[in-house]
Amino acid sequence: MISINQIHEAHRRIKPYIHNTQTLFSRTLNNMSKATLYFKCENFQRSGSFKIRGAANTVLQLSKKEISRGFVTASSGNHGAALSMISTEVGCSATIVMPKNTPKIKIENVERNGGNIIWCDPNQNSRDQILKKTLTETGGFLIHPYNDIRIIAGQATAALELINEYSDLDIIIAPVSGGGLLSGTLCTVKQINPKIKVYGAEPYEADDTYRSILSGRIESNLTTNTICDGLRAQVGVINFPIIKKNVESILRVKESSIIEAMRLCWECMKIIIEPSCAITLAAILNNKDIFEGQKVGLIISGGNVNLDALPW
Repeated sequence: MISINQIHEAHRRIKPYIHNTQTLFSRTLNNMSKATLYFKCENFQRSGSFKIRGAANTVLQLSKKEISRGFVTASSGNHGAALSMISTEVGCSATIVMPKNTPKIKIENVERNGGNIIWCDPNQNSRDQILKKTLTETGGFLIHPYNDIRIIAGQATAALELINEYSDLDIIIAPVSGGGLLSGTLCTVKQINPKIKVYGAEPYEADDTYRSILSGRIESNLTTNTICDGLRAQVGVINFPIIKKNVESILRVKESSIIEAMRLCWECMKIIIEPSCAITLAAILNNKDIFEGQKVGLIISGGNVNLDALPW
């Protein structure tokens, strides 16, 4: 587990580069869930997602020599945009290996922030091979999207801000993909207030973390056929032990429920959120017996949505 001191240091380090995002509420969604919901809105974050936290915390700890090499990563979009943004601010290049089925908005977000894109097929094997080839050809410095202690410490600062503002939460729920956000949330919560329960939310169509916890070892995704384009990665080897030891459980959600929850947030809260974080609300609405009567923090991880291809 990453120490709470490292997380506080990360927060101080990245503070000039991030927003302390606001927490929103909805009486309608409270009534529907029979809980009091606290939406930590990282969709209002710089680059449109929480990913700037981890990217900034990593880059700001590198030497000038390492930075001069330029950065390389693989990303379904949000980490790529965040890394491109912080790379521009420190004056170096960023090359992003991205799957060909990445939503248009996320491609444009990477390009808008100065990133260079190299395409891969939408599967883990192609992603890994193209990333390895790109690192060899460019000599760039790898900034992994989730399997890095510095990344995890940065992502942990979202929960830190939430708990600092609302210390009496009963539960926090976060999406899980590679596991940077969920493992970071766990590191924060379990050291500040271990009484707070932490759940992960994951699509049935990309449920490697759920199955990995059952088997006790990292399992591959059997499919990534989910609308949650930000939740298609495989859980990381650094992230998984933290999650396995500390998470209450992983709640799986069907695609139809994710879409319904996403639309509910748009309609009731008047905010744009991605399917990849709408899954947290969907998990609550599908498991009211767990959350009823509780004060529940939801990490709303991002808001980069292709407005020309909404799922309803």
